[in-house]
Amino acid sequence: QVQVVESGGGLVQAGGSLKLSCAASGSIFGANTMGWYHQAPGKTREFVAAIGSSGSTMYADSVKGRFTISRDNAKKVVYLQMNSLKPEDTAVYYCNVFLALSSRHYWGQGTQVTVSS
Repeated sequence: QVQVVESGGGLVQAGGSLKLSCAASGSIFGANTMGWYHQAPGKTREFVAAIGSSGSTMYADSVKGRFTISRDNAKKVVYLQMNSLKPEDTAVYYCNVFLALSSRHYWGQGTQVTVSS
């Protein structure tokens, strides 16, 4: 089993910054991808950013140039540095761990990010 725990959400003014962290524990073997999704009220969960075990990254167009994803493989932690935040970034942010060997996804409980205008 894999456990995923997010932290770092909060309230920030537009233009401000927040850094989210996600710690994974348990049976993580082989190639894996760690990423972030967000879900605003009344909307579906959407992809934000992801990073592979080799360090390759992907970003949603809406966050390119503002958000940076990184990871510490030794600690099994992934980070999301969010700069120049906008009110439309307000959502619950979920961490996702995908294990290639089992093709399974694991989700955290989510952390709220609120950006005031």
